[in-house]
Amino acid sequence: MTYCVGLLLEAGMVLLSDTRTNAGLDNIATYRKMFLFEEPGERVIGILTAGSLSVTQTTLARLRDAIEDSDASGETSIMLAPSMLKVAEIVGNTLAHVRQDIDARMEASKVSTSASMIVAGQRRGGAMRMFLVYPEGNFIEATEDTPYLQIGEHKYGKPILDRVVTTATSLDEARKAVLLSMDSTLRSNLSVGMPLDFAVIEKDACKVSLRRRIQKEDPDFTRMSHAWSDALREGFSRIEI
Repeated sequence: MTYCVGLLLEAGMVLLSDTRTNAGLDNIATYRKMFLFEEPGERVIGILTAGSLSVTQTTLARLRDAIEDSDASGETSIMLAPSMLKVAEIVGNTLAHVRQDIDARMEASKVSTSASMIVAGQRRGGAMRMFLVYPEGNFIEATEDTPYLQIGEHKYGKPILDRVVTTATSLDEARKAVLLSMDSTLRSNLSVGMPLDFAVIEKDACKVSLRRRIQKEDPDFTRMSHAWSDALREGFSRIEI
């Protein structure tokens, strides 16, 4: 399984994903689930993936092929699309077609081919936008009322986001929120695991402002995790019934 989260804020976007793929108790591997595309100053796109690895990898491969195609156009390439809405449509259509192709081959084995994606980005002159693309290719968009999107094992990391994140949240506070959201998920679900991929995209920069891979023994993440545990225990002890 996996956990990916994206925040859409007034100041920019924050993306975080784990890298664990679990195909059974004795078959755990690490695969990247965050993919970043950019033409600095012109456009930046982040794609987070969850679900069937064969479906998501094939979808990303086809998206890359479309970018490199000599006949690429705004109808086929996410790097030429005239808007982020069109980017989401291209990703959704590609995901749906890949899933249909693989479904036909895997029907007899009863293997799940479900997959979903978060698509976030901005083109020069356009607004930052973020979409959750479903397995069927349709999608919803992050809004001012719900400025974050999650895929995968999202239930453990949702409460802190509900309590602290608004569109006005600063990028520094947003970084803290998504990392603590991931920490809560790591503690409660063994199918989500390190290392983590983390990225920040500042508003109107049209490039990845910060990207980082957080390893298991990362001292900053470990310190934050311990501080969060201590704060929760202290807060719990202070509540009277």
